[in-house]
Amino acid sequence: MRAAPTILHLDMDAFYASAEQAAKPSLRGKPVVVGGLGPRGVVATASYEARRFGVHSAMPTAQARRLAPNAAYLVPRFMLYRTVSDQVMELLGRLSPLVEPLSLDEAFVDLEAGGVADDSASARAVGEQLRDAIRAVTGLTGSVGLAGSKMLAKIASEEAKPNGLLLIEPGTERELLAPMSVRILPGVGPATGDHLRRAGMTTVDDLAEAGEAELVRLLGKAHGVSLHRMALGYDNRPVVAERDAKSVSVEDTFDMDLHDRVRVRTEVDRLADRCVQRLRAAERSGRTVVLKVRRYDFSTLTRSETLRGPTDDPGVVREAAARLLEAVDTTGGVRLLGVGVTGLADYTQEDLFAQAAGERAAPDDPAAEDPGPGEHGDEPAAGAPEQETPEQLAARRWPAGQDVRHDAYGHGWVQGSGVGRVTVRFEEPESPPGRVRTFRIDDPELWPADPLPLVRDPVDYSSWPASLPKSRSGPGSSGGESRP
Repeated sequence: MRAAPTILHLDMDAFYASAEQAAKPSLRGKPVVVGGLGPRGVVATASYEARRFGVHSAMPTAQARRLAPNAAYLVPRFMLYRTVSDQVMELLGRLSPLVEPLSLDEAFVDLEAGGVADDSASARAVGEQLRDAIRAVTGLTGSVGLAGSKMLAKIASEEAKPNGLLLIEPGTERELLAPMSVRILPGVGPATGDHLRRAGMTTVDDLAEAGEAELVRLLGKAHGVSLHRMALGYDNRPVVAERDAKSVSVEDTFDMDLHDRVRVRTEVDRLADRCVQRLRAAERSGRTVVLKVRRYDFSTLTRSETLRGPTDDPGVVREAAARLLEAVDTTGGVRLLGVGVTGLADYTQEDLFAQAAGERAAPDDPAAEDPGPGEHGDEPAAGAPEQETPEQLAARRWPAGQDVRHDAYGHGWVQGSGVGRVTVRFEEPESPPGRVRTFRIDDPELWPADPLPLVRDPVDYSSWPASLPKSRSGPGSSGGESRP
């Protein structure tokens, strides 16, 4: 535990949904739900307007639709979220070399290591200026917690939501934690919480009063000792600088179980291509290909194949994933498929890729020019999957929330699609709410587009935080809150 609240925890407010509202003027102030839109979809994030109806993350989308039928339901746009996240993480990196991202929208920062704060006043000033900088650069809001430990800083940011700052003065931890639910502590999930409740412990104070020996008896030595220390407010975990990602993966849950083996293979190929796109975007390559299959009975199988060298070649990843699929029984149906690459590296070894069943055809090989029936020729392959209906095609090609551009009307986003039609609202982040128009799904003037920046001309923070007080800065800042 530190004598000054110099560990900062930032948590962006309803990040995905807030980004969508910032990008879509017609949705501001209205309920927005981001997540999977099919029958098996799950809510990733709900705006605060949607939360008033009881919608929350990890809830089935079908249940959310019953609670908030008039909300806007949108697919995630990770390209946008990652861009905004990179902007936020760059600001945090200017405060300290010790930044520990937990996700795209959440991170710890060691302000003491960055030399920008060493007491409550300077820590508060940094927190307030960070919130201002995030708003200026991204147009979004974040909540900040400041404390002498990671655990308390995270609790503080949660208490500060939305769009607030809470500083917990060292020495007040026990008093603050005492009335809170045991679930507020790291490592106490539903099962552990229920176990403690049956033992008569529902608040953090109950855990502190029970004593270490009793918690060890209930939960085992490691968990019991750790939980008792946290109940007393002790947490000495350091902020760990960002580590390289260990893997890149993508997966899809299907609205209906897939039974057609050819369709399953097609989806594996598609996922492999998406995985490689992410791999290349990160400027990485990988040596081990991983296939994940969740079957009709919810059993999940994982298979992997290690190549002779790292690759970012989509053909190599597709072929390895296909070989792994051959060893999996999908007879009863498939609910979910995933393809990943691990063993990441910063280079590739193209000369080692004799990974497929046979070598690739040489450019002058006649077979390369004539794929024949069932490959890319005119005749369909035997056993090919049935053609998608117009509704399925529209939903796949034009998912709700996707960015589009029209030759005549400019940039917009998909409000919905079906029966061979797609409805688009034409607006940009800094425009007034736009008009809605409907097109055929095969309209030649309409195509998918990349997201636009949320703030067209963000404030230049390239020299920040040179103006921040280094220490002993006095109260200086307003709008924050302290505990006790």
